[in-house]
Amino acid sequence: MVRSKPLPRLLKILSIREHGEGIVASVQDVADRNAAEALRGARIFISRSAFPSTNPDEYYWVDLIGLNVVNRQGEALGEVIGLIDAGPHSVLRIMPPGFTAPIKPDQERLVPFVAAFVDDVDLEQRQITVDWGLDF
Repeated sequence: MVRSKPLPRLLKILSIREHGEGIVASVQDVADRNAAEALRGARIFISRSAFPSTNPDEYYWVDLIGLNVVNRQGEALGEVIGLIDAGPHSVLRIMPPGFTAPIKPDQERLVPFVAAFVDDVDLEQRQITVDWGLDF
């Protein structure tokens, strides 16, 4: 049995590019395809200090997940459980009050994350205010 060299716990990314629906990266000390294939599906963690700064009214998805969503009338729509990349904009996936994860797709609320519907994002108060009715 041939044992391959163990992969380092910390990987230095040399370059990245989009490929289909995924990302392909060149990694220092991972020189061949077999070693790279061994990383398929691995979880990647990036230090928050390595994130580029955002512009005003720009947010990282990770900062929106878990925020409470209310409408202009102060009615609770639920909690952001994820986002969908819809091409030109993102869509908030909201778990309504009274539900617990995991929920079925037909149980979640979907609100486009665009200025026409999103009035305010208050990261400090952990709340997003939207122009969206309870009946949508």
